Amino acid sequence: MNTLRHDPAPAQIPPTGTPSRRRRTDRPWKTKGGGGFGKPTLAGLIVRYVLLVMVLVIAIGPFIWQLSSSFKGPSDDIYAFPPTLIPADFTLENYTRVAGTIPIFDYAWHSLIVAVALVVANVVLGTLAGYALGCLHFRGKTIAVLILLSTLLLPGEVTLMSQFLTIKSLGLANTLGGVMLPGLVGAINVLLMTAACRAIPKELIEAAVIDGASTWQILRNIVWPSVRGMASVVAIFAFIGGWDDFLWPLIVLTDPAKYTLTVGMEYLNSNFGSDPRVVAAGTMIALIPIIIFFAVFQKFFFRGVEDGAVKG
Repeated sequence: MNTLRHDPAPAQIPPTGTPSRRRRTDRPWKTKGGGGFGKPTLAGLIVRYVLLVMVLVIAIGPFIWQLSSSFKGPSDDIYAFPPTLIPADFTLENYTRVAGTIPIFDYAWHSLIVAVALVVANVVLGTLAGYALGCLHFRGKTIAVLILLSTLLLPGEVTLMSQFLTIKSLGLANTLGGVMLPGLVGAINVLLMTAACRAIPKELIEAAVIDGASTWQILRNIVWPSVRGMASVVAIFAFIGGWDDFLWPLIVLTDPAKYTLTVGMEYLNSNFGSDPRVVAAGTMIALIPIIIFFAVFQKFFFRGVEDGAVKG
């Protein structure tokens, strides 16, 4: 008995000029009844962007206002609402008045010396301490970590008097060395480097010890390549902290010729009264090194934050 074989029906090709309907899967939001786990709905996506714009305005709004005020002349109303960000009376006189009032380059040089010294000291000492606390085993390690954690609970103003008496007894009062000494290593930086060192496989360090590697070789060839991302985070924090510090240099330094930039900026308020245009110009000058430093090291900064988040 012969069986009839039916050929499958040919695929229907849509007529020319009629596009086939396909469900888009590249949308950043999910549609009703569609997949896309982890994607927000359209309403949720709009709310997210609205919140991001609000945070952006809150974060950079004061900076933009200060930058605009630094270029405004006497005829511009800097307190107008809503604020005008484009100066009608554009001028650079505010910056020249800052440079003519205080030795801004000398003060900036002093701040740079302090900030760079704090960066080098925090990275080197923080790496050594982090290696000891994160990779080595010794008695009292838990107590040392608890002491570091306890220092974070105290505000800095509590220890100002004891720090000043220590600096004075060492003969470092009214010197840049006295400004640097208390910040040469920070507890938070040591804890950050400790967390980074704990992420290093113990087997790798044990194998290096078995092969006869010295402590310096372990630090240079194993520890440093693994923690340099976190070290860049420590460097940026130390630079910003050293550059922006105001209270401690104000207490230690008594000679105006040795002032750092943040302390010297107070002369703008005393000599120019309450002229916010000149103060804004001084603020912008003080921000330039921080912006440059962060722009250079931002790649390492975000890499270090990402590595810490993944390994932690």
